[in-house]
Amino acid sequence: MEVDTPLLGHTGAADPAIGSLALDLPNGRRFLQTSPEFAMKRLLAAGSGDIYQLCKAFREEEHSPLHRGEFTLLEWYRVGFDHHQLMDEVTALLGLFWPGRTLERLTIAQLAQQVGAPDPHLSSTQALASYARECGMVLCLATARDRSLLLDFLLTQLVHVGLPVGRAAFIYDFPVEQAAYARVRPQLPPVAERFELVVDGVELANGYHELCDPVAQRARHTQEAALRATRGLAPPLIDERLLAALTAGLPACAGVALGIDRLLMLHEGAASVGEVMAFGAETI
Repeated sequence: MEVDTPLLGHTGAADPAIGSLALDLPNGRRFLQTSPEFAMKRLLAAGSGDIYQLCKAFREEEHSPLHRGEFTLLEWYRVGFDHHQLMDEVTALLGLFWPGRTLERLTIAQLAQQVGAPDPHLSSTQALASYARECGMVLCLATARDRSLLLDFLLTQLVHVGLPVGRAAFIYDFPVEQAAYARVRPQLPPVAERFELVVDGVELANGYHELCDPVAQRARHTQEAALRATRGLAPPLIDERLLAALTAGLPACAGVALGIDRLLMLHEGAASVGEVMAFGAETI
């Protein structure tokens, strides 16, 4: 079922890597939503069943060939699916754009092994920092101790080196520090049940076997707030409406967000997302 959720919300993104755009309105401060995720999960908890949405999303970031402050997302959720079943569905969808193209599947650990990078699950923070320095990253003391940030850099390097133009792959089973709102599968080492789809070096989609536990969700928010504090960022507001929905009962499900502008850019062989947008930043 197609749904339509608000673009303005009472809370911004909690993820330290994502900046939210705020508006001061007569009825208080509101935030342009970086994703329809939280509102769609509230619908799922209310019994909507499978849902999708094609909508605008907003993030506070500089314009670049792959980024715009305003962009278009296709986001959908499948009740009863895990992330592997959702990868199957994404593959079927993209077959409409690239018939016959193979989408590989690699765990992040497998990709790291292929390119000779540190294992993201087992390597110490010091080893991750040493690898970042070897790749030319300049680290201050705080950054060298920020495991989450170092893992973000490692993933960027793995994509850059291991998945160049010509390759398309789902990478999955993330380190627990990058679980975001995905379930963590208990094993040795434990892994987060999420995936990213990378096509020709471009991250195209991000999917999760969704976390349904409200206690664990609140703990994740608390961890994000602590991480934002260490990076000098404003603390996030906790979305109590989302937590209430999870408490009421979010069904077991998987969800994915796919960047439409990037998809069109790759399909058309364009050099930037601006080339496939009707209105570029300079015309608004």
